[in-house]
Amino acid sequence: MKGLAVDPEECDMEDMTRLTELENPLAIFCMATYGEGDPTDNAQEFYDWLQAGDASLEGLNYAVFALGNKTYEHYNDMGKYVDKRLAELGATRVFELGQGDDDANIEEDFVTWREKFWPAVCEHFGIEATGEDISIRQFSLEIPEDLPKEKTFSGESARLGSFKKQKPPFDSKNPYLAPVAINRELHKGGGRSCMHIEIDITGSRLRYEAGDHVAVFPINDPNQVQAIGERLEADLDVVFSLNNVDEEASKKHPFPCPCTYRTALAHYLDINHVPRTHILKELSDYTQDPKEKEFLVTLTSPTPEGKALYSDWILKDHRDILTVLRDLPSLKPPIDHVCELLPRLQARYYSISSSPKLYPNSIHITAVVVEWETRLGRTVKGVATNWLALKHPTNGIKPTVPVYVRKSQFRLPFKPTVPVIMVGPGTGLAPFRGFIQERYSVKKEGKPLGDTVLYFGCRKKADDYLYEDELLDYLNDGTLSKIHTAFSRDQAEKVYVQHLMRQNKQEIWQILENGGHIYVCGDARNMARDVHKVLVEVVIECGERSEEKAEEYVKKLSTKGRYSADVWS
Repeated sequence: MKGLAVDPEECDMEDMTRLTELENPLAIFCMATYGEGDPTDNAQEFYDWLQAGDASLEGLNYAVFALGNKTYEHYNDMGKYVDKRLAELGATRVFELGQGDDDANIEEDFVTWREKFWPAVCEHFGIEATGEDISIRQFSLEIPEDLPKEKTFSGESARLGSFKKQKPPFDSKNPYLAPVAINRELHKGGGRSCMHIEIDITGSRLRYEAGDHVAVFPINDPNQVQAIGERLEADLDVVFSLNNVDEEASKKHPFPCPCTYRTALAHYLDINHVPRTHILKELSDYTQDPKEKEFLVTLTSPTPEGKALYSDWILKDHRDILTVLRDLPSLKPPIDHVCELLPRLQARYYSISSSPKLYPNSIHITAVVVEWETRLGRTVKGVATNWLALKHPTNGIKPTVPVYVRKSQFRLPFKPTVPVIMVGPGTGLAPFRGFIQERYSVKKEGKPLGDTVLYFGCRKKADDYLYEDELLDYLNDGTLSKIHTAFSRDQAEKVYVQHLMRQNKQEIWQILENGGHIYVCGDARNMARDVHKVLVEVVIECGERSEEKAEEYVKKLSTKGRYSADVWS
């Protein structure tokens, strides 16, 4: 059997049917779901092709593993759709749909699915499994000699030198180096930090709408990068390249090469995430102490004991690669193999907290600086927010951040007379600040506005009431009809936005019955679920419907685009 890893974004969709020309073709589709059940950016063209196409895929064998999070309403919708659609186009499903839940342990879900998947494949194709678990490196190390500096990558996403010579259009493969014009603190106390950042997009041709996301490419903490180099006894300034051993493979390198080890660890590799079991399994070969090796082998095994050990030692203690290396002194892998195994450092997406109607040349970000302690007392810092926190313009010099705009379906109604309810506690307020600015610009033109109701929550009014003065100004000038505020820790019993919604059921019902839209932004695990429950309660009590009919009503709101969520967990 010969395998090939493919990014659908790099494929011509019309070639999909050519897979059926291969002898016994097997395609495995790993599909993540984004937003309101949407495809990820790199799967958009594939999704469009599946929707529009009527091509025959008869003769193609396939399996689908879906990646999602159960706290989201549209859990694994893309995986479910692809699994169903491929069968409709004549392809043969060789194994059941696998579903990974990132709210629990997506790695364990995949391993469990994979254990049953391979026997099913062997049975389908009449192949006898050897039973041997062989690890073969996919990339070979090359140390180029006398390579000019301009021929090495220094953090660019795809095109060499793209940070020095910027050319639009700007996207995920070619981000724009946007100057940070403003970076100010929003919290007035409480010990936490929330940033208001304005990035300048003048002359970039970047366009955005209220509700879109801005993607930011962060850089890892240089002290952590240095610590990994010292632990692995490696010269981080050596230029290297990892080249695919399969010369026919479309993916020639795991990340932009050649570059230095320092660049790879700082720009391209996720050194802060907990390492998956397959990474630790490969690294176990470099463990010199028999006890430590046995420990890693057990921890990475698919047995109940192994899964429990991985959950406790890796997940619950949030051990990243550096912590693992420090806690297992005899583990001494070569740095190039570590670079091959670690996943790519991904862009971070933030709901844009401005409207182009008021700010056509800047994009605003509202983000809490993430920092917390593990149960062992080790401090874990969010990669992007702690990096952004350092980006302050000083003495007229504006630091830059690589960005691009990702379009969203999170939009205000086309007619400004349509009433809206916005539920956004904490930084969930971000897209609604853009929405409010949008309605303010309409009001300034003398056009009528529908009711615009905001539910906002935070811990303490005196500490973290974001954009308080700004919001009160919008309330006073009539842009906002009402602001319902929940300050959870300003009284003995905690009060959240969902509690306030329960108190205002009749108001919510009237807005919905008048064709209004409701928007939710923020925490998916608790807040968004509770808001959904409250909506169902509103329909049951005020609309005098059964629970089943109320669920149908709320579902219909979502289907018609009148109930939208931009949530995360």
